[in-house]
Amino acid sequence: MPSGYSLAQNYPNPFNPSTSIIYELPGAARVSLAVYDMLGRKVAALVDAVQPGGRHTAEFSGTGLASGVYVYRLTTPYGSLARSMTLLR
Repeated sequence: MPSGYSLAQNYPNPFNPSTSIIYELPGAARVSLAVYDMLGRKVAALVDAVQPGGRHTAEFSGTGLASGVYVYRLTTPYGSLARSMTLLR
């Protein structure tokens, strides 16, 4: 079990058309993982559920989105973390 929560850099980055996002939880918790454009608009909700502790992977597809930088945010009772990723067409 991880000792804390974490959000890894997506891989691959830059990506086209899809990428993987890995995050870890120290225990069961309600998790929200969403992707936003640079104007702060939510473009995808990848996870919105209670999940057990451990390592988790979410897949994100940029199909239908424009090239550019996007931000993905993990929100849990432990706190919130965000990272950026680049979609190249």
